[in-house]
Amino acid sequence: MGLIQKQSLSGSIYSYIGVILGFVTTGLLWPRVFDTDEVGLMRILVSYSVLFSQFASLGITSITVKLFPHFRTRDGKHHGFLGITLIIAFAGLLISTLGYVLLKSWIIDPEKGGSQLFNQYYYYVVPLIFFTLFFNVIDTYFRVLYKAVIGIVYKEVVQRIMILLVIVLFYLDWIDFHQTVIFYCLALILPTIFIMISLMIHGEYSLKPNFKFVTPELRKEMIDVGLFGIIGGFSGVLVLNIDVIMVERMIDLKAAGIYTITFFFGSLILVPLRSMGKISSVIIAEAWKTNNLMVISDIYKKSSISLSVIGFLLFIGIWANIDNVFMMIGDKYLSGKYVILVLGIANLIDIAFGVSPHIILNSKHYRYLSYFILIYVALLIVTNLIFIPIYGILGAAIASLLSKIIYNLIKYLFLYRTYKLQPFDRNYLFLLVISGFVYAGSLLIPPFSNYLIDILIRSSFIALLFTALVYYTRLSTDINQRIESILNWVFRMASKS
Repeated sequence: MGLIQKQSLSGSIYSYIGVILGFVTTGLLWPRVFDTDEVGLMRILVSYSVLFSQFASLGITSITVKLFPHFRTRDGKHHGFLGITLIIAFAGLLISTLGYVLLKSWIIDPEKGGSQLFNQYYYYVVPLIFFTLFFNVIDTYFRVLYKAVIGIVYKEVVQRIMILLVIVLFYLDWIDFHQTVIFYCLALILPTIFIMISLMIHGEYSLKPNFKFVTPELRKEMIDVGLFGIIGGFSGVLVLNIDVIMVERMIDLKAAGIYTITFFFGSLILVPLRSMGKISSVIIAEAWKTNNLMVISDIYKKSSISLSVIGFLLFIGIWANIDNVFMMIGDKYLSGKYVILVLGIANLIDIAFGVSPHIILNSKHYRYLSYFILIYVALLIVTNLIFIPIYGILGAAIASLLSKIIYNLIKYLFLYRTYKLQPFDRNYLFLLVISGFVYAGSLLIPPFSNYLIDILIRSSFIALLFTALVYYTRLSTDINQRIESILNWVFRMASKS
């Protein structure tokens, strides 16, 4: 766990810097500066670009994570693996871009007024597909080189700083909304340019593919992994974007804008999972190569409890301050209040099962993850079709919760029955008790007239009490070690002064 702890800590730090920046942009400025349909437009541009770029990858990111250990060499050329991935990515890009262009009449609904705004910027998605695809390809390559933090910095920090600057320019009336969309797209593109430059500086690659190294057996395995990677990867991205796409199509762009803002607060809980997942997947792949189930079990258990501790702290902090949240973003988003609650619970379920998808993906049973995700996608589509007409955007959140419960139970039962792996113990009961106790305690704090002061006092109380109880009950050895290292650093600094 040493490498995972080190990179996960660095990745989490940068991720939370990104969260702070995202909070300022998505949580504070977007609701105040833009209309709801304008927010919906910017979210829908990202959703479609991510969706089509994932298909364009043709499963190469799955191939990279699972099979790169076979290509790894000490000279840093790795048998031209990067060159192979780029050839596949360019082929996928042509197919995906053509598909997006041809599907315009199906994607744009002329009966909805908001779709006129999307129609105006429809083709802006094409360059976003290109740059999103190649960011993912290079970012995955860096991950298997144990340099996962590079992509996190560019995506979570640099990109959000650029978006913040764009919003400020619009707020100051230095640019109009049309120019804002252009600069917003440029901000989404820049991380790809930066990561390409980093790759050239790093130098551990060869663009000349060594096809002779790819034996018929290895080629067959690459094709097999790639095919299931297409299904799993595309379905996985569809899972993350299907709700806002269906909200836009079944309601309108304004509803998609409201859902986007409230979705952001509910998804804050997932930040540490994304960071740990990127890093641990490479270690898990190496462990499967030697069939080291002890290492995999250790990662599974420790990641689950550590992530759950962080997740519950964030969830309590958000819901205890829910009224303050809407004082910040405005009453026009109030219809999404319980979207935050339901999505928060859904995401707590996600993080409780830790890195289970990465364990299945990197095992010899990796095909099953594709089947499970397909079931998940089908559940999401069906439940959204059922609940959105009844409950609106809250229905999309309910659909997500129900689908995640079933999806995670399927993964859990598969890993337990196949490998006797499961992450839970009695510490989870203690975590639930501690979380309930801390939340109840926060309710005893009388509200302050200034919501910023209220957030500061209420959040400080929650953070201090929760951290103290988690530390003294030793729910997570990793978190205790981190707390102790921070305290030791503070004491050293204090003694020097």
